[in-house]
Amino acid sequence: MRLIAMEEAFAIPELQARFPVPRTGTAAHWIEDWAKRLGDFTTFRLPDMDEHGIDVQVLSLTAPGIQGLTDARQAVADARLANDHLAGVLAAHPDRFRGLAALPLQDPEAAVAELHRAVGTLGLSGALVNDHTGGSYLDDPRYDPVWAALEDLDVPLYLHPGAPPAEPWRVLADRPELRGPLWSWGAETSGHALRIVFGGVFDRHPRATLILGHLGEFLPFQLARLDSRYARQEKRPLARKPSEYFGRNILITTSGVCAPAALAGAVLAIGADAILFAVDYPFEDTAEAVRFLEHAPLSDADRAKIGHGNAERVLHLPRRPQDGGART
Repeated sequence: MRLIAMEEAFAIPELQARFPVPRTGTAAHWIEDWAKRLGDFTTFRLPDMDEHGIDVQVLSLTAPGIQGLTDARQAVADARLANDHLAGVLAAHPDRFRGLAALPLQDPEAAVAELHRAVGTLGLSGALVNDHTGGSYLDDPRYDPVWAALEDLDVPLYLHPGAPPAEPWRVLADRPELRGPLWSWGAETSGHALRIVFGGVFDRHPRATLILGHLGEFLPFQLARLDSRYARQEKRPLARKPSEYFGRNILITTSGVCAPAALAGAVLAIGADAILFAVDYPFEDTAEAVRFLEHAPLSDADRAKIGHGNAERVLHLPRRPQDGGART
């Protein structure tokens, strides 16, 4: 079965020196291993893909990326550097990699220009941002031109965790293990996604597509609760129930959540058409992610959709004939 992995990180030495991989309590030997793999494309990455049957990685700048910057001019320059670098990787390996652009949201007008350049000139397939930008969230009306550009270009925005904390969070005090990917990143990113929904972004931009990793950052399993509580609010300005934006405007990936029960629940909640395969390389194990998808409780048709078909549709990639079943 053809596999397209949607959330696969890379780094650039010039940027990585200023923004090293966030520690978040992770053991040092893992940090060292990830650092050598993030900037590599041929020594470790392609052999890992070949060994485990990953046909295409969709690459994006590792956290915190451009969201780690406070100076708008530097953000614009670094986004161009990252996107030019990524375009060079795609040109060298056109059959193996696709890319999501970094956006300098510190300057929304510049972000729109860079998105058009990245997609129209460099051939990237969308954009990825690492949560908030300096405490500013994507439901802010000043980002409406960015959403409009995403609609016009018909490309997705992947909302990923990893921005520097916007403010102290008391529940994390004295519990460093809760910081980062173990828990707080998912909670922060799901909150950001809900701001986008309840801020009416998809009512203003009904053709916009948002992608959430890690099986939707908890949200597919809370849709009934969101609908129930929203129905009892005094003011209900949304055009649809909160759950109805999932599977339409909001898609999810399997990155880093190799749990059969959770995947089955997500399919029941939002449908197999709204779920895309991802590994979260190099932070997760490729063999485990592939084995998980191969043996997940899915029909062969849904397995093919999640493995490659949905990514081909969302990223406008050429479709290739497949047997639609798991590899043996």
